[in-house]
Amino acid sequence: MMRDTPSILPLAAKGLVFAADGRRLLHGIDVSIPRGERLALVGPNGAGKSLTLRLLHGLLTPAAGSVQWSLGDGCIDGRKRHALVFQKPVMLRRSVLANIEHALAAAHFPRRELRGRAEAALARFGLDDLAHRPARVLSGGEQQRLAITRAAALEPDLLFLDEPTSALDPGATRQVEAMLDELHGSGVTLVFSTHDLGQARRMARHVAVMNKGRIIEYGPAGQVLDAPHSAAARAFVAGDLLW
Repeated sequence: MMRDTPSILPLAAKGLVFAADGRRLLHGIDVSIPRGERLALVGPNGAGKSLTLRLLHGLLTPAAGSVQWSLGDGCIDGRKRHALVFQKPVMLRRSVLANIEHALAAAHFPRRELRGRAEAALARFGLDDLAHRPARVLSGGEQQRLAITRAAALEPDLLFLDEPTSALDPGATRQVEAMLDELHGSGVTLVFSTHDLGQARRMARHVAVMNKGRIIEYGPAGQVLDAPHSAAARAFVAGDLLW
């Protein structure tokens, strides 16, 4: 599906199929993600974007097909080199700082390093003034920034994000996009789903259009969004393909 990719890929998936309740939801998804990529998955509701992200991350197991990582199973020193940020982040009943410490501990970072790494992550993204506030009382934008900070603290090579700004106002959206720009500039590969075609233009290098569990078009963001080849992709960009 994805051409002109470098020889070293952090992730390559082939023929991913997923079914639930006897119904096939994904039909043979092929994805090769080069290092440094900024890939946006776009498409109508139910197209399979979130499922694809979860399969690539390893949260779900495909009925068929495979996901291969350049570093064995994607782990080093017992830690995954990829992270997933959900559309609605899950906040533990702990402080902002403790949320990050818990994630680091779960990822097997040395206990003696947890506090320092968590504080450094908060300072990196300007959230250190929230360190001791309960995470669940934060605004939606603050919670999403915390979720991304928590993921970034794990030092991933590749970060998946499922609709990272879908419920945010324009100001919070800009803050999240600035965080993602900073992460990408530091070498993190980004793969995200979005309904916001403006965001896809701003943030993505390549765009994959999904519909009914298939990738129907892939290419450079400007090319796909300005002059899509397939009728279904043209309909989606025009706002006519809703399901």
